[in-house]
Amino acid sequence: MHKIMIVEDDPTIAGLLASGLRKWGYEAFICENLAEVDAVFTAEKPHMVLMDCTLPYFNGYHWCERIRSGSTTPIMFISGNTGSMDMVMAMSMGGDDYITKPFDMDVVVAKIGALLRRTYDFAGAQRLPTHRGATLDAAQSLLLVDGDKLELTRNECRILQTLLEHKGKVVGRDTLMQRLWDSDLFIDDNTLTVNVARLRKKLEDFGLTDFVVTRKGQGYLVEAQ
Repeated sequence: MHKIMIVEDDPTIAGLLASGLRKWGYEAFICENLAEVDAVFTAEKPHMVLMDCTLPYFNGYHWCERIRSGSTTPIMFISGNTGSMDMVMAMSMGGDDYITKPFDMDVVVAKIGALLRRTYDFAGAQRLPTHRGATLDAAQSLLLVDGDKLELTRNECRILQTLLEHKGKVVGRDTLMQRLWDSDLFIDDNTLTVNVARLRKKLEDFGLTDFVVTRKGQGYLVEAQ
């Protein structure tokens, strides 16, 4: 049974999410201490976090960044902020998906199920592809180079895994978005751009310049070498 941590300061919405998820067989609990969300996360070890953007003490972006600094556990934002920049900010801080309020509980449950499948089923079935001396361990969301480890977010890992599976071929943006979010629901195109830019920056800082190449108007690729 997957454990889901709900970080939401509106008790009505938090209760609705918790009861709805329990009906679908999830172990859902509400984070009561919103001043120490990261400490609750560490103690409870959930499989996934539902995070509101607007919270007392610190906002959801802050807590997402704190959690992401030591964990690749998937984080889904549920927020009343509908602007594209709010979604971009959420993904930039390490979020995996974003749902706006008011929400349809059936849609929330469907997206949670898809994200959990991508995270845990996807990771468990991976081989270890290599390129330019770098090996991707998708199960741990790590890129290994000469004994050094580069930690990746779930989305960064999925992007790199997909590109390595199609090494030498351009992978279209639509294909990557479908692989990342496993959904026909609308996803802001900027979200993929932010994830790829963040991945490319990490790779460059790790000494892997031009590891991911852009083909303007087509998509991205890892060149065959």
